[in-house]
Amino acid sequence: MKSVFSFAQSLVLTVLLAFLLRFFVIQPFVVEGSSMEPSFSDREYIIIDKLSYRLREPQRGEVIVFHPPVDPTDNYIKRIIGLPGETVRVADGNVYINNNKLDEPYLSTDNRVTEAFNLKEPITLGPDQFFVMGDNRNHSSDSREWGVLPRQEIEGRTWFVALPTDRFHFITPPTYANEK
Repeated sequence: MKSVFSFAQSLVLTVLLAFLLRFFVIQPFVVEGSSMEPSFSDREYIIIDKLSYRLREPQRGEVIVFHPPVDPTDNYIKRIIGLPGETVRVADGNVYINNNKLDEPYLSTDNRVTEAFNLKEPITLGPDQFFVMGDNRNHSSDSREWGVLPRQEIEGRTWFVALPTDRFHFITPPTYANEK
């Protein structure tokens, strides 16, 4: 009888720990579509870190998973481009933050914005608002289409690609030439 109770206790603790990890620390996510290519490919299985943003603010260049304003029941994956208080402009295939061209080393020349995907007007972000874009700029539904992303919709930042195993790697945000 004691071993049954011990097993049940271990099972309950294991389930509780798994629940806490899944909902407060890490979360699996499957990339759908080509909007983040070449950084992330369709059907890649990634793990997101849900804890970091409880301790610090999201940073430019980090790739995040969030609920988009156009469909709060869905999850999207995009890169943070603009931070609260900044003015973002997309013109001539480039992104400008407060009128300074953003160096984007993660983009290939094929993924630069074409004229049809520029912003008509600059967007100034309010407190707790972010501007996000896919790395495959001409094939991405992002802030250029549906506007700013409220902070509370961010689920977490990408931590590592788990599958396929030949693509396994930890994800580090880029270093921008024009940032401190």
